[in-house]
Parts: sequence; C-alpha cells; structure tokens
Amino acid sequence: MTASQDQEDVERILTGDASAFEGIVLRWQGPLLNLAYRFCRDRGRAEDMAQEAFLRAYRSLGSWRREAAFSTWLFAMATNVFRNELRRIPPRALDMESALEISDGRQTDTDAEQRSTDDAVRGAVLELPAKYRDALTLFYFHEMDVAASARTLGVPEGTLKARLFRGREILRRRLARILGK
Repeated sequence: MTASQDQEDVERILTGDASAFEGIVLRWQGPLLNLAYRFCRDRGRAEDMAQEAFLRAYRSLGSWRREAAFSTWLFAMATNVFRNELRRIPPRALDMESALEISDGRQTDTDAEQRSTDDAVRGAVLELPAKYRDALTLFYFHEMDVAASARTLGVPEGTLKARLFRGREILRRRLARILGK
C-alpha cells in the first residue's frame, strides 16, 4: 500500500499539488529520523539532517526514475545528505574513557557492563571510515537486508558484503583494544 501511496503523492506533487508531500513526510519521517540518528547519535542534529533530506527529496522528486522503489530512492538520497553533513561537521568523537564510565550507580554490574560495551561499539562505529560506517549503519542499526543496503548505497551486493566484513574486522580489533577482550 505504501508504494502506491508514494507514487500517487509524487504524481500529485509533480502536477503542482505541494500539499501531497505531507503524506510522504508522515510515512517516512520516523524511518529517516532513525537513520539520521544512527549516523550521528545526536537527536537534534538528526532532526536537522532528516529535515534537510526531505527538503532535497522535494526538490529532486522529478529525478526519481521509478526503476527502484520510492523508499530506495529516498533512503539513497538521504544517506548522501547524511554523509555530506558528517563530512562537513564530523560527529563528536566519544572519549572512550567517558563512554565506559557508569552514569547511574543503581545499575547492576551486568547492566553497566552492557551499557559500556554498547557505548564503546557506537563510538567505534562513528569513527570508522565512511564506506564501512554507512554499510554497518544500514545493515545492523537500520536493519536493512543486504540487497536494500546495497541499493541504498548504490553499490553491488558483493561490495556491500565486503564492506560489512571489513568494517566488522576493524571494529573487532578496535573493541578488543578498548575493552581489553
């Protein structure tokens, strides 16, 4: 149902009914905001990035060729917006010592250890080279399958699989050093 709604809204927009863009925003604002947050780990910045992605999508709706699903085109365009934003102003790198600190003394040791590990992983992912960070973000954090992640990034599936493998290897080495495992 969403695909046909997207197509209908795009057609209405291209014929001059700008109000039809509201339907697209309502359907896709959650997923785009989530994706933006996975890129930068800052809610305010993610909202700005998602808004910029919607603005660019609106301006370039005419370039959607309908060979791919609207969602694939939208996520590919948004991913490029997010990458460019992170190049322009890189995310604040987490100080690994502070990422490993426990902020709530009421947590159990297991909870605290899990939170520390999660923070270390997020920080290490943000520090990866963009091609590995983007692949890991789409596949693991945004839960896209290999085919959808590859289409979104505009690379062959084999390239995406290689980037996932190499990104995991880099993370494994970095986290072994950081966490002492």
